[in-house]
Amino acid sequence: MALPELAPRNTFIGVVVVWVAAAVLALVIGMVAPADWRAAWMPLGLGACFFLAFGIQLSYGTSQGFIQRVAASVLGAIAVMGFIGIGFGLATLFPA
Repeated sequence: MALPELAPRNTFIGVVVVWVAAAVLALVIGMVAPADWRAAWMPLGLGACFFLAFGIQLSYGTSQGFIQRVAASVLGAIAVMGFIGIGFGLATLFPA
């Protein structure tokens, strides 16, 4: 029999951590990878965000809302990486 938690941890912080990691990964990929290879590296960065989200949400040790938290983390990472990728794509189309 498990004891109830007295003060459950805020699980939204783990979701935001994955979003920040996605932004950092997208920026690093955008600055380091050649323009022709950015589209190939972005899914690898998203895969890293998925594993990060899975690990962070497993570390909370609660099963309630696990799928929703992982989904929110990954969908947010897709949105963040997509917006940054669009920015790098537009920068490639319109050089300074």
